[in-house]
Amino acid sequence: MTMNLDETDLSLLSLLNTDARQSQRQLARKLGVAQGTVTNRIKRLEDEGIISGYSAVLNPEKIGWTMTIMAGLRIDKGRMIDVQQRIAADPRVFAVYDVTGDWDSMVLARVKDREDLDNLTKTVFTLDGVARSFTHVVLNTVKEDPLPQPAQSSESSSN
Repeated sequence: MTMNLDETDLSLLSLLNTDARQSQRQLARKLGVAQGTVTNRIKRLEDEGIISGYSAVLNPEKIGWTMTIMAGLRIDKGRMIDVQQRIAADPRVFAVYDVTGDWDSMVLARVKDREDLDNLTKTVFTLDGVARSFTHVVLNTVKEDPLPQPAQSSESSSN
């Protein structure tokens, strides 16, 4: 169930996405509300699971992950959950999705170099239960936003 977010909630979430280290006093000033309002809203957003944590956003290339990989997998019938859990356990894998279409699962991973890609392909994408894999190397990242903005309400997006 989605929580009904008003403009103050949406603005607060946007400010936190920009810099979660801002003080509640700074957030209140930017939003034009009382600090207590910010405190209460953040607590409610955390309690509702909309804010699920706070972390640093790392630049993958600066910490050694030079290549991004997308792989479509066909998985043997009845093996989906087991195979996806084993793939998700690999530290190079940062997303695993059930999908519609030609593939059963899409996997996003980061590797250090071609040798690491070769290892990922031969160890993870050939696990027992993977019937077929189709791997793509990302040549250029046009947009990748690790911090999605909240969906705007239909009334605010039509203004």
